[in-house]
Amino acid sequence: MAAVIEIDGEMFETLEGFFTHFGARAGCTPWGMNLDAFNDVLRGGFGTPVSGFVLRWKNHILSAERLGHAETIRVLKRRLDTCHPTNIPSVERELAAAISGNGSTVFDWLIEIIGDHGPGGSESEDGVILDLA
Repeated sequence: MAAVIEIDGEMFETLEGFFTHFGARAGCTPWGMNLDAFNDVLRGGFGTPVSGFVLRWKNHILSAERLGHAETIRVLKRRLDTCHPTNIPSVERELAAAISGNGSTVFDWLIEIIGDHGPGGSESEDGVILDLA
């Protein structure tokens, strides 16, 4: 039986809050707490099981709201301050879409990263199963 890591959407409202909550629930060793590091953690071995696990996301509908376009705008504005100059146009396009209520949200980014590590994903060998509870 696969290990289960359960997170609760009631426990965080921001991307940073998600990283903190996930890290505490997964028992992760110190990690970068950014999207790239989250992708790495899902591979296992940073406190997460190397043989795969079930990621049960309670209250995911609340998370979809909290990590929606408003949070995406906040994150993208911060990204504009730190990204490489060649990436500014693409971040500006993403930001404009988010401001108009379109495009991917922070929640969508997380779901996509998790999905890459599960059945049919590009890194499916990691065996991460997302259970939206």
